[in-house]
Amino acid sequence: MKSLFFVALVIFAGWFVFHDRPAHWRGMPAPQEPVQTARDLPGAFHSGPYTIKPLATYAITAVVLSRDRYRNDRGAELAPIDLALGWGGMSIASVINELKISQGGRFYEYSYKEPPLDQHQIETHSANTHCMPANDEVRRALLDVKRHELVTMEGYLVEVTGDDGFHWLSSLTREDTGGGACELMWITHLTHRKI
Repeated sequence: MKSLFFVALVIFAGWFVFHDRPAHWRGMPAPQEPVQTARDLPGAFHSGPYTIKPLATYAITAVVLSRDRYRNDRGAELAPIDLALGWGGMSIASVINELKISQGGRFYEYSYKEPPLDQHQIETHSANTHCMPANDEVRRALLDVKRHELVTMEGYLVEVTGDDGFHWLSSLTREDTGGGACELMWITHLTHRKI
């Protein structure tokens, strides 16, 4: 009898830990579009064996739809976390709850039974962001970010070139989808909070 109770407890604990809990806030916590400009950019700089070239200043406040930690791929030392972010209609809890959201292999994917928003709204108001912390303080904050928090990030969309020919390029539009559509962001400032 004890072993049956233990098995039931393990199953319940596993469901509690891994089950996607629904979003529960009211309203639209991230109503603004990301802000991107190409003015007053600093020159390229180095981070270890990589050259970082800012392509645009970028600031975003968004809901974290999902997060994924990377340790073993080529980009992990630069961008240890990818955040799938939603703003505008994609920051509304009832919309998010109608989507099945996943990340893997540096991609963000979603599916649904019935679209909770127009498809174009979903595509243009959510994005996968490869997050490159500019310093240890930002790195600590980034590693502490959780799903369904509101995050604000400032910095640059960048192009990265490695001494060995490695190349990683940010998207510069929210209108694209598929391969190459992710933002690659050098983050100089990051805050996050529960909604």
